[in-house]
Amino acid sequence: MPMSERQPVSAVIITLNVANVLEACLKSVAFADEIVIVDCGSNDATLDIAKTYTERIVHQPWLGYGLQKQFAVRRAKHPWVLCVDADERISDALRASIERELAAPKFNAYEMPRCNRFMGRWLRHGEGYPDYNLRLFHSKHAQWSDDEIHEHVVAQGAVGRLEGDLLHESEETLAQYLDKQNRYTTLQAKKLVDQGKTVTTAQLLLSPLVRFVKFYFLRRGFLDGVPGLVHIAIGCFNSFIKYAKAMALTRRAS
Repeated sequence: MPMSERQPVSAVIITLNVANVLEACLKSVAFADEIVIVDCGSNDATLDIAKTYTERIVHQPWLGYGLQKQFAVRRAKHPWVLCVDADERISDALRASIERELAAPKFNAYEMPRCNRFMGRWLRHGEGYPDYNLRLFHSKHAQWSDDEIHEHVVAQGAVGRLEGDLLHESEETLAQYLDKQNRYTTLQAKKLVDQGKTVTTAQLLLSPLVRFVKFYFLRRGFLDGVPGLVHIAIGCFNSFIKYAKAMALTRRAS
């Protein structure tokens, strides 16, 4: 089947003050048959940049990551959707893989390897790669979870795997990254408590250790140098502090 006869696809992006990264993202998804942007109140040049690439711009006050992304999916006119964050780019190899699969889809959902840039280095090992993310799917057979953080796509049936990287190049500083992780661990701790889960001292102590051994040694995170070490160490600390915060919340409520 000629590439021009592939299934049409809508690229879907949620935005808020992302003028510094949005254009690179939009250029990388220009092959899509439609670009849908759902913005929750940008006051920088985000919307001006968006208007040069698409007329499909919708304003929606913030609903939480999962709900906001699903809201955007529902605004797409094509059943096949490609969900990309504003600080991500579709590599040429990934674009070619998407085009091939949409010419004759064998699955209703596809995941792709995401390559993360951290402290100036593309992470190729450890926790940072391949970091598979499900981002291409038929909207009748998959949808975003309603999680406030760590949202993910829930698909019906088997999931295919694409070739080529989804490039994640956040421009946040290490301090900003740590601030975000602090917010995330607070939300994760609250979720544990709301679910009635009991956190043990063993979890508090062993979870970071197991995580470090897994990602630094078994997944060879040491090959990513200092950025890889820092990335994994922060992940281990997050595991520790998430359980510590859950313990604190439980004790406060008792």
